[in-house]
Amino acid sequence: MRLARVFLPLAALLLGSTAMAQAASGIDAALGPVRGPLHIIGAGTGCIVGAQQLPHVGLGYTVIRAPISSFWGAPVTLFGVETLAAEARADGLPELYVGDLSGPRGGPLSGGHVAHQRGVDVDIYLDTQPKPNLPASALNRLAPPLIVPYGATQVDPAQWSSQTVTLIHLATQLPGLNRLLVNPVIKRQLCDSVTGDRSWLHKVRPWWGHRGHMHLHFACPAGQTDCVDQAPIPAGDGCDASLAWWFNADGSVRVPPPSAPGAQPPTLPVACDAILGPGGSALPAGAEAD
Repeated sequence: MRLARVFLPLAALLLGSTAMAQAASGIDAALGPVRGPLHIIGAGTGCIVGAQQLPHVGLGYTVIRAPISSFWGAPVTLFGVETLAAEARADGLPELYVGDLSGPRGGPLSGGHVAHQRGVDVDIYLDTQPKPNLPASALNRLAPPLIVPYGATQVDPAQWSSQTVTLIHLATQLPGLNRLLVNPVIKRQLCDSVTGDRSWLHKVRPWWGHRGHMHLHFACPAGQTDCVDQAPIPAGDGCDASLAWWFNADGSVRVPPPSAPGAQPPTLPVACDAILGPGGSALPAGAEAD
């Protein structure tokens, strides 16, 4: 979807360039954030003005793989991470590992995340094992365990526990959360094992990949008229034919459909040209696109 062009004061763009880049981190840090009131643009693809950086270490969480990740987002997203980490800690869960949010100005992430473009998405790893005290060098190359190993049709019992369920449940209660994406096998495990109140399963949706983490997607904050929300989630707990669709007859998960020959990446809103640069890419010169 292409939205009406939004013109930003030149001074705001200049403030978000070289000086602010020094505060950025990760592979998309060549362009710093654009200072100014929060302005989220787009539907799926897009960009953001006024993004804030998640501190790399907070109460109950730490970011991982910092050199190849990006930790910028809207206030609702940062608040969600910090709230989830604090509530998980209060429930006796170990420290959380946090992956990608968005780039300083949004747009395509060079790490391969297509959806993390507007500051309203964040990956939280589902590793609920006790965390060792690792140096930054180890955290920078850490690969948390997979809940659903490649080729598996069930969750790994060594990695799945009641704490995993607690963590996902807590995440579904976060203010402003629109939906939570997990591997279809994880969704099925929840459908098969959760008893009592199952209403929170409504927000847990199956999606490709997500074998070791959950993807939290927040709704457009109030007043963000250039930010377009996803379609509403269908009614019910999602433990129905919509979940069965994801599985083949042998229980394996369907593979994503191949891209059509010559398919082009999704188009960014025209308004993002002023934020990301001509062509709508926040990638540094010489970097590879997704």
